[in-house]
Amino acid sequence: MREPKLSDYALLTILALIWASAFFNIKIATYSYGPVTIAFLRIFLGTIPVVGLCLYKKIKIEAFTKDWYWFAAIGLINLVIPFFLIAYGVQKVQSNLAAILMASTPLSATLLAHFFTKNEKINLTKVIGVLIGFSGIVFLFSDNILINQDNFMSALLILIGSTFYVIGGLLTIRIGNKKNENVTASILIWATIFLIPITVYTEQPWNLNPSIESTISVVYLGIFATGFAWLLRFKILVTNGLVFQAQVAYLIPIFGIILGFIFLNELITPKVIIAVFAVIIGIYLVKKSNTKKVTSI
Repeated sequence: MREPKLSDYALLTILALIWASAFFNIKIATYSYGPVTIAFLRIFLGTIPVVGLCLYKKIKIEAFTKDWYWFAAIGLINLVIPFFLIAYGVQKVQSNLAAILMASTPLSATLLAHFFTKNEKINLTKVIGVLIGFSGIVFLFSDNILINQDNFMSALLILIGSTFYVIGGLLTIRIGNKKNENVTASILIWATIFLIPITVYTEQPWNLNPSIESTISVVYLGIFATGFAWLLRFKILVTNGLVFQAQVAYLIPIFGIILGFIFLNELITPKVIIAVFAVIIGIYLVKKSNTKKVTSI
């Protein structure tokens, strides 16, 4: 690993922008497409550049080898379920709320990793970080202007979707000896396989008459926010390591709020700002505790 340069920070910022832009594009996509179809098209289109990279680099894709059940499980838990829940939830809430709720994944990961890993035990700094971060999420749910009885469950489903991302990440540790490109391609393939019959049975997308805007958003979600973003993530991981790449979590909710305001004219209430700061501070404390030795509790 090398010391980050200006170009590395530029790539990190681009990655954060791409991932943050996914939320307002999901919102636009829901104007014409159902949540299952959005999840399917996003995963299917995202598979293309990742598989293409594997073929170009002559990396073996092990989707149908003896470890197929791991790839299938991770594809279902890490892609199919959260992509559907997010798309379903965003139908009734602002995209900037989804960006904030999804930014809570490092906090959920801290709690689950304590119980399901050997070297990610919780400590005092992490506890404080998790409490501050989740207090911001709870505070956000008290914003009656943006979250009410009509969309409360939608916001909750997005938060649950973020938890499935974490569970999928923990499962990925079990096959951590494999190349990232291979793992990503394999789980994308299995996620596509899962979603084909579900999409055909539940939403029959061939009967849709989607708008150009929604179609552009779906294509963007697949090729850029899923496929290209994962490849960019790989490059940052290889060059600068996981700790540097993880800093993207600080930027996503900020960019999500800005982009939602610019493209969808979404409201930015005082509680949204406070919640974002609480989540960012919580993430900072959690990640800071991983870089120094602190007292376990």
